[in-house]
Amino acid sequence: MLDIISRVYDRLDPARNLIHAISTEQARARVAGGDPASVDAIDGSFAIVACDPPFVRMARTIDRPMRYFLAKAESGPELVVSDRIDDIADWLGSRGMADQFHPSYTRMVPAHHILSLHLVGCPDPEPTFERFFTPERDSLPADLDEIGRCYMGALAGEIERVLRTIPDDEPIGVPFSGGIDSGTVFLLIHDRMLALGLNPARLKAFTLHMPGGADLAQAREFLESLDLALYLEPIEASPGDLDPDEVLRTVEDYKALDVETAAMNLALLRGIRERHPDWHYLVDGDGGDENLKDYPIEENSELTIRSVLNNLLLYQEGWGVGSIKHSATYSGGQSRACTRGYAPASLISFSLVSPYTRRSVIDVAESIPFIELTGWNVNRLYQLKGEIARRGIAALTGLTMPVFPKRRFQHGAVDPRRLNDAFSRSESEFRRRFHELYA
Repeated sequence: MLDIISRVYDRLDPARNLIHAISTEQARARVAGGDPASVDAIDGSFAIVACDPPFVRMARTIDRPMRYFLAKAESGPELVVSDRIDDIADWLGSRGMADQFHPSYTRMVPAHHILSLHLVGCPDPEPTFERFFTPERDSLPADLDEIGRCYMGALAGEIERVLRTIPDDEPIGVPFSGGIDSGTVFLLIHDRMLALGLNPARLKAFTLHMPGGADLAQAREFLESLDLALYLEPIEASPGDLDPDEVLRTVEDYKALDVETAAMNLALLRGIRERHPDWHYLVDGDGGDENLKDYPIEENSELTIRSVLNNLLLYQEGWGVGSIKHSATYSGGQSRACTRGYAPASLISFSLVSPYTRRSVIDVAESIPFIELTGWNVNRLYQLKGEIARRGIAALTGLTMPVFPKRRFQHGAVDPRRLNDAFSRSESEFRRRFHELYA
């Protein structure tokens, strides 16, 4: 006889949801109902679990990790839901079920999908998935000025809505390298603060700097060219402070590039916290690369320009639910990598918002006719992001934004050779060290 799941333990913090227009309980009712259109209409950022017997349903946006684990208890199967692997492990340990746990047994809810579990637990129920966010592709004209206005306009709209949720006396920081993503976020926050009558003195651009890092000079050049250098605040750190094992514990993943990025985020956020003990709100540019498909294709042997341009939300969601390459433990793409920012910010008690991850912004990005604009040419694809951002910022703010060559966060904050000294392990070694945490 099948066992009914006896309890569902929701360990997610509802205060981390940033939902507009409706309450978290109203949003929970929409997730419980399981209607994709109704869930897609939940405006904002969320991770929600809801019960509608005989189903448990879970849904999240791309900036929020969400995991679950089905445990076997004497009274019947129990489902625990959390944003962290170690929290699930601790919960199992507190209930005398630690021997059931391994990190690979946890499951990640894929972003932009409603995951439904039938409330039976023996054998373990197989989840079903239904997409609630499906952007329309290639609907914009091949006009870079129009694309820039639409894309930066969507970003500005999300930034304005975030600003309206932050108390007027709270400062706002932007992790800032002077690159395209942090640059557009900073300029649009500044522009929207002025438009809303808010005091721009609340704003700072925080730039991580370690020996040999090139980002500080770039950040300074960016802001000086626009007479905004007074907002720059360098945050100094040392490569010797980077602890790969601590990063693995924090980010709970072992993908090398994401581990490196998380290390930089930890260093930056710790530096901000040491200097500003009461700082709370940060807004970053995470998601900008994924939206405009700005990753070096040649560095990934699994990719071609045709796979990048032909697959919906490839960088955001990976190869997709149901594909052989989709990881049930980790999801894929940015749906997996969101922990590189979320986890360090949570550890150091910051409220971090990534407006490029909002569906309204992703929706415009997917509507760009990339194939028509690039003609399948890789170099043209790499040039698009800067052109779109530059034209959009000019249209919205009147500013001529400087555009520098792409450089990863971890390669700009510190001399890459020093980074390699600290993070010389392979991905397989990172995986082994992470699993050893639970040995």
